[in-house]
Amino acid sequence: MFLLQALGSNGSGQLGLGHQDDVSTPQPVTLPSSLTTAGIKPTQIAAGGNHTLLLLSSGTLLSAGDTASGACGRLLPPSSSPTTVSPSFHPVDLPSPLFLTDGDGGGGGDTKITHIAATWEASVLVVTTTTSSTTGSNTSSTTSNTTTTSINPPTKTSKVYTFGTGSKGELGLGPGTPHTSTPTAIPNFPPAGTHVVDLAACMGHAVAVLSNGEAWGWGSGRKGQLGTLPAPAGATGGVVWAPRRIEGVGFAVARAVCGREFTCLFGGRETGEMVVLGSDKWGVRTRAPAAGVLAGWREVGAGWGSVFVLRADGRLVSWGRDDHGQMAPEDLGPVRRVAVGSEHALALTEAGDVVAWGWGEHGNCGPIRQCEGEKGQRNRIAAAGEGTEITMIGAGCATTWLVTEGESA
Repeated sequence: MFLLQALGSNGSGQLGLGHQDDVSTPQPVTLPSSLTTAGIKPTQIAAGGNHTLLLLSSGTLLSAGDTASGACGRLLPPSSSPTTVSPSFHPVDLPSPLFLTDGDGGGGGDTKITHIAATWEASVLVVTTTTSSTTGSNTSSTTSNTTTTSINPPTKTSKVYTFGTGSKGELGLGPGTPHTSTPTAIPNFPPAGTHVVDLAACMGHAVAVLSNGEAWGWGSGRKGQLGTLPAPAGATGGVVWAPRRIEGVGFAVARAVCGREFTCLFGGRETGEMVVLGSDKWGVRTRAPAAGVLAGWREVGAGWGSVFVLRADGRLVSWGRDDHGQMAPEDLGPVRRVAVGSEHALALTEAGDVVAWGWGEHGNCGPIRQCEGEKGQRNRIAAAGEGTEITMIGAGCATTWLVTEGESA
């Protein structure tokens, strides 16, 4: 069993609590009972400005919040009356046969949603098909019959779908499609022979990391967050309407995280290689630690103006904006997991507690009297009870998420 809880900004119902009031203590989120049978649980959370995406282990994608932009998709079942807000989570209407919860996508193999991300008013998802095949040959002789079967390595292919509003190219569908509420595939992407291994997005741009070590991005690139753009793109105000390869990285990219006006690309965990592209506001480029400090990282994340790296030893390294206490407290202690929102962050400690710090004006760091954005201050917002364990944390635009599992969850 699992319990999903949320707190923070909720003016558009993006917490999925059934109302539109901000809350400063964890509140249970009720999901459709038909979707939460035994063994099914949340696996990914992505938050835009006023909407939230929730991916379940069954492959079902849910959304809540502001529907006017189209970023919540077409909800199931359709609303009986027009509305611009969905304060509860509902399944997103995904076109078939490309999206089959337990099917093969109509083309063989296992097809499922593997990554989700969100810009301010748009949603991005990756659908990956894994195909395995076997080849066999039979040989016989007067003394024996032999059957030889070989299993070929599985092959993967991906498609990237976007929906919502993207006046600066956030949909990646070209200047002719700045808005759609239907998940639409980005044409001719990724390139043949590659598949998506990571996906990140922030306010106005998105980045996909491919299996060949390349990073491709689209959306707003005015500050260099999508690399150096050619003159034609620069002449359009830095808008990249379709995925474009980010040149000159210098290493094979494994992970990407996006801030408001920057992108941080990471190489292999063992090397600690990393590069920040875009604006250096708050020192996100010039204050970045050396590769040796980041080598062996476990998780990475970014806020609007900050970057966080969780090392293998449980130490949380951060740099960037700190005028509201966004940086990790120095005496935080060993951390299991980290989640980074727009201007706040969460850590799941080795003791099993969830602590929050940063800008908590909407209650996303707990009761405001306890977390007012002072440097080094933090607030314990949750602890696992007897027979339960907090297994997942998430953070968005002044929103906070917790998943607790166990018999008594």
